[in-house]
Amino acid sequence: MQEVEEKVSTYSADNIQVLEGLEAVRMRPAMYIGDIGIKGLHHLVWEVVDNSIDEALAGYCTEIKVFINEDNSITVLDNGRGIPVDIHPKEGRSALEVVMTVLHAGGKFDKDSYKVSGGLHGVGVSCVNALSNHLKVRVFRNGKIYQQEYAKGTPLYPVRPVGEILDGQRGTEVTFLPDDSIFTSTVYKYETIATRLRELAFLNAGIRIFLTDFREKDENGEFLKEEFYSEGGLKEFVEFLDSGRTKLIPEPIYVENDKGNVPVQVAILYNNSYNENVFSYVNNINTHEGGTHVAGFRRALTRTLKSYAEKSGMLEKAKVEITGDDFREGLTAIISVKVAEPQFEGQTKTKLGNSEVMGAVDTCVGDILNSYLEENPKEAKLIIQKVILAAQAREAARKAREAVQRKTALGGSGLPGKLADCSEKDAALCELYLVEGDSAGGSAKQGRNRAFQAILPLRGKILNVEKAQEHKIYDNEEIKNIITALGVSFGKEDDEKALNLDKLRYHKIIIMTDADVDGSHIRTLILTFFFRYMKDLIEQGYLYIAQPPLYLVKKGKQQEYCWTEMQREQAVMKLGGGKDDSVIVQRYKGLGEMNPEQLWETTMNPETRSLKRVDIESAAEADHLFAMLMGDEVAPRRAFIEKNARYARVDV
Repeated sequence: MQEVEEKVSTYSADNIQVLEGLEAVRMRPAMYIGDIGIKGLHHLVWEVVDNSIDEALAGYCTEIKVFINEDNSITVLDNGRGIPVDIHPKEGRSALEVVMTVLHAGGKFDKDSYKVSGGLHGVGVSCVNALSNHLKVRVFRNGKIYQQEYAKGTPLYPVRPVGEILDGQRGTEVTFLPDDSIFTSTVYKYETIATRLRELAFLNAGIRIFLTDFREKDENGEFLKEEFYSEGGLKEFVEFLDSGRTKLIPEPIYVENDKGNVPVQVAILYNNSYNENVFSYVNNINTHEGGTHVAGFRRALTRTLKSYAEKSGMLEKAKVEITGDDFREGLTAIISVKVAEPQFEGQTKTKLGNSEVMGAVDTCVGDILNSYLEENPKEAKLIIQKVILAAQAREAARKAREAVQRKTALGGSGLPGKLADCSEKDAALCELYLVEGDSAGGSAKQGRNRAFQAILPLRGKILNVEKAQEHKIYDNEEIKNIITALGVSFGKEDDEKALNLDKLRYHKIIIMTDADVDGSHIRTLILTFFFRYMKDLIEQGYLYIAQPPLYLVKKGKQQEYCWTEMQREQAVMKLGGGKDDSVIVQRYKGLGEMNPEQLWETTMNPETRSLKRVDIESAAEADHLFAMLMGDEVAPRRAFIEKNARYARVDV
């Protein structure tokens, strides 16, 4: 008893640690930016760009320039008002320094400065500063250029003028180099940044956003660069997303209402696909979990279309029961609202909770949609016909899903005959390899660790789900085998299509295909299926792509496996001095060319293999890509291939 009391007595005020300034951000970075991986790294860019977008929303900024510098630092330059540099009355130092070094400091809390803003907590740019090895900010204001630099959030000198403005320039320029002791990687992805900037240009019509990458040049010797600008805003956004699909109606239905306390913009387009794609934003923040704005939109859509369909008499003739899901099949919609005091559920800002937003969206969408249906009877008829077909297909899909699930069991005869299962029963420790072809499947079965690795060979190419009705998907033998092997089921209380992962049998699902054109196609077909029907598995981080080597470089008894062209060149140089003819380079075009030992050593052994985890950085961009690559429209696919052909590797 005495020993316990002595331990308790040592817990005093001295043990209470107070993190001052930006120390808290450096101590717990994931609390502020989500994680310290690739997503968190790019979040730094979003925080700085969001400040410039807020200036644009307030009416003071028309251009934003983003540069990825050679050393992977980022520069963001805008032509807004420039962060104030005068002395802050309470802090006794430059307002610029306060904004850059104090959490919860910024103009976003002053409603006279910003009516709405993308940032919610006011920790944005100070967090970026705290998590950067070096940050330099320059402000173009009052005819002068003011500057301050920081190391890991600490000012290196007071804010000072460093020159005169000669061309009337104004705005703020921030250059930061992420701290490599905090982030797992400090290499920025051009496409990730380009995708977000394109999205921002669509969401904020009339703003020009430029992106330049000083790390890479195109075939003309020019640095990679793009300009993002949208005059039509959401109308152009929804058409961009649907560019790979066949339109059902010629032009988007556009809803805009900025008279009330909640400005609402919605763009709706129907196509001949079988998927619903609704993307929602609050103050430019992507709310992928939805919220009250999405609920208001769906309520208005269902009510208005159902009322029109009943008045037209088409439902009575069809003799089919319609649900809310049926009105949304083949629908692509963007919902964007601006809310002065947004209430997000959870720290990740992914679900809007403001109750007043539901009524605002419901009212304006209902009014505009009702007018559209009355004024465009031809398009209205096409939409209702699509709804009726969706209801009929839904019923067929429900029966097909039930048939598949009747065969799904946790063991014995319920599992596919081709599945070589593992002995481990803890799903968190188990892996399932989806392998292209019986030949590679045979090698994988021999080479695997039977304790925790299961193998499911897939014969040929699975169905392209982008072009198929849902009930036909469950008739496809290979897809049925995947669903049954995984142990998942469909249907929850509020959604009969929802994926139920309660009985998921593997927490690593690994796609393993040949490194050739056919293998790439099969991998894309499998990815399309998971994205459209099992997106939860991707979002949970359960889906991976195996990385078999491309080359084996040998000289005598020495050998090295190579995954890239650069590794091959280095291996040839290392083993043969770059000119020795005795070096043999074997190109692996198929998994079947490797024996079981080689397959284990290079692609399946957790100690030596390289896996790529599949994630969704932007749901809207992923939807656009899958629709374009796997959909009906040829022209957008051709344009994409021509643009990206320089990245392709062709085996002749």
